Amino acid sequence: MNDPVRDWRRLAETAVLLDGFHALKHAVRFGAEVPLAVATDRRAALGLADELGPDVRDTLDGLLTEVPETVYAALVPRPHPTAVAALAIRPSREAGLRALARTPRTAPVVVLDNPRNLGNAGAVIRLAAGFGATGVVTTGTLDPWHPTVVRGGAGLHFATTVERLGPDELPPGPVFALDPEGDDIRGVKLPDDAVLAFGSERSGLSAEVRDRTDHLVSLPMRPQVSSYNLATSVAMTLFHWSAGGGAPVAP
Repeated sequence: MNDPVRDWRRLAETAVLLDGFHALKHAVRFGAEVPLAVATDRRAALGLADELGPDVRDTLDGLLTEVPETVYAALVPRPHPTAVAALAIRPSREAGLRALARTPRTAPVVVLDNPRNLGNAGAVIRLAAGFGATGVVTTGTLDPWHPTVVRGGAGLHFATTVERLGPDELPPGPVFALDPEGDDIRGVKLPDDAVLAFGSERSGLSAEVRDRTDHLVSLPMRPQVSSYNLATSVAMTLFHWSAGGGAPVAP
């Protein structure tokens, strides 16, 4: 007989934690390999699937194992209100690098240059998946597959490509970096193969990424307002790209 606790502990060191029903739903929907999923109330979890994810309901029916609340609480760092958790196999780095390097692209790559906030990084990945971006790249020390980032991304890491690279390893394509001194983005058309770079929440763009930048662009902002939240800035920029606004930038 399968022992979910034993299997969980065997897989946990290398697998991705899917924290909550929505993370599991999205991961399954976008093709993640999920070897183990648990819930404290299997019927309730499948009821959520009936309501919010009927397309993955049968898959979840075959995956979910019911465990006592004490067991569930021991498996996760912070219990989720839905009392559902799962482990997924992280996509290979080689596959991610191939996806980022593939040209021509039909959607931009988002670069978070030395981000600091795990929740912000997760929110950006969720946005990128929603807009159909090619992927999200982080530079610096933050692990974009950290459990808190995956929680913030609601499992949508599996709907796009997520990798950590050095500033000298950015994917091909013209780099458009967000900077208060840049041209107003409303007058700039962002091409589909753009690499959209966003500086850290505290210090902005690093010198290494700024040196790689082809165009500096800025978001409209009321005077005396110092900045937008990182995820808000990414959302505004991706919306501008998706709407096709602005004029082409001269090469």
